[in-house]
Amino acid sequence: MTPEELADHFDQAAARIGPAIARGINHTATLGIARIRGNASGRPGPNVITGAYRSSWQAHPRGLPHGAMCTLGTNAPQGRRLEWGFTGIDSLGRSYDQPPFPHVEPAIPFIESTLMASMRFAVAEVLL
Repeated sequence: MTPEELADHFDQAAARIGPAIARGINHTATLGIARIRGNASGRPGPNVITGAYRSSWQAHPRGLPHGAMCTLGTNAPQGRRLEWGFTGIDSLGRSYDQPPFPHVEPAIPFIESTLMASMRFAVAEVLL
């Protein structure tokens, strides 16, 4: 391969890397939300009462010029209390000693490893 051919190959790869990364991010987000929801389906995570909290977890992907990013989260008010627990008096004067029921933190190593594998796959996809 000549230097000119190599330069052309890298130019083509640069044009394809953004969409490949976006696909990897979306795939990782889907699996991450599934893992968090699975962890929020009973002990040691929170128990399921109505399923509303579990289904409140969403992925919010955003495109970038040569890539993508995604935020996983919930707008449910009980999210922080379920993950980290709560001890004290709430705004209505009720006393709580609620233990934590972690469901997000146990999913982080899985999400990290899935993201790394997705990014390796994206780079290999555009360079090969």
